[in-house]
Parts: sequence; structure tokens; C-alpha cells
Amino acid sequence: MNRVARMFFAAIFVCSFGAVTCKCATLAGQPVPPGATLDIKFPVDKFFQDYASTGGNPRPTTGHALISFPKGFDPARTWPILIVISTADNRRTNLMDAPFYQEPGTAEGWIVLATDATITPNNDSDSWRLGLLSAAIQMVHKEWPQSTRWPVAFAGLSGGAKRSGYMAAMLAKAQAVKICGFFLAGINDDQISLAYRIYHPPPSFLNIPIWLSSGVGDSIAPPSKHEHVRASLVNTGFKHVRVESFAGGHEVDPAQVRLALRWFRQLGNF
Repeated sequence: MNRVARMFFAAIFVCSFGAVTCKCATLAGQPVPPGATLDIKFPVDKFFQDYASTGGNPRPTTGHALISFPKGFDPARTWPILIVISTADNRRTNLMDAPFYQEPGTAEGWIVLATDATITPNNDSDSWRLGLLSAAIQMVHKEWPQSTRWPVAFAGLSGGAKRSGYMAAMLAKAQAVKICGFFLAGINDDQISLAYRIYHPPPSFLNIPIWLSSGVGDSIAPPSKHEHVRASLVNTGFKHVRVESFAGGHEVDPAQVRLALRWFRQLGNF
């Protein structure tokens, strides 16, 4: 696994970028109307096919993504990206969770990205998810070279909140993206600290702000569990962690998404 991980971290950087010369933004051969959501298919580089197929999964040659854009989108400007990560329970996929974040995210001026494959894995593993996500990020970076500098945040509910930590820690170690925040809803266990210890991202990883969104009626991840996660994160050394409650259950609250994205902007000064 260590050899595969090292190869993965190196491969993130292997891509030739050309200058953007067209006034009309396009992505994967499709025009990008500001304020729209693109449902696109894209080729997966052989390296990421290999990575995603680790552990006996089939090779995903084609990726599938939903990408929502804010009104007024122009790739010449800086646009933060919110990456959606879902639980794997009940065969749930990132694309299924994308609607939780699309409206609040784009309303705050963020691109919202969710990725998958066009085939089903035998094991919906971290390597499967990360291989496809990385292929999508590579696609965006290749189309818009300036996007390598755009801030990126992760969002997840329940198991997706836990998995976000692993995705982010691996990408941070590769220095593949500039991570600016975590929005974690309905989380009852601190997996980010574990990911930090396993993958050893740079010390600056501890500066990433973390918003824990807690439904007061959540029976799966009650408020006490969110407080436990907060204490664990602070004990690990994370410097910006807050728990915010809302009148709801085990769900994503759109108003909290918007507030969290504003907080990430404030702390990141972008």
C-alpha cells in the first residue's frame, strides 16, 4: 500500500497544462453556462484506473461527475470548490449527495463537485473514491491551469463526513489541492485525526477550519457525539474547530452549509 500511495502522490503532478485561450468556458468538451450543473463523463487516466482498482475492483475507464457552477462563473477568476463525499452505506454515492450542497454552495459563489464512475465497484473503498476524484481534479486542472490555486473544501454527512478526512489527508500529502475547510454533518467519530496520523500530511493540515454541523434531533450522531469529536480534534492539534447546532436530525442543513462556506472564506481570506 505504501508503494501505491507514493506512486499516487507523485502522479498527481504529472499533467501538461495549456493556456486557456477561449472566451467561452468549456469542460470535458461541454460549454459551461454560469449557474448551471454539468453532468459529464470523462476519461480516467491509466494511473488512476490502477489506483481505483486496488483490492480487486474493476478498472474504471470513464468517470462520471456532477459539477455545479455559480452565476457569473468565469474561469479567469478564482472560484473555491466544494467536494462532496458520501457514505458508502446502502450503496450511496457522491452523486446522490450532491443535491444537499448544490444550491447553498453555488449561492455562496462555490463550485460544487461530486464524482463517481460509470461502473459499480466490488468494494467502495477509499482508493476507489480517491482515484476517481483525483481523475476529476486532474481534468479540471488541465482545462483551467489556474484552478490549481483555487481553494478546496470537503463536505460530508455521516459516513461521508468520516471519509472526507481520509480523502483530504491523502490529497494534502500529495499537495494536490489547497484545502481550506471541512463541513462535517452528522458525525459521531473522529476519523480526521486518525487520517492525519496515518498519512502524515504537512503540519499546516492542522490549520484547516472544521465546521461540525449537529442536528439537535439527530439520534445517530447526537450533539454529545459532535462535542466528543470536537474535543478529539482539538486534542490532535486542529486550531479552528466549531460545533454549530440546528433544529433537525441526521441531515444536511443548507443554512449551515452557507454559514460554513462564509467562515472558510473569512479565515482563508479569499
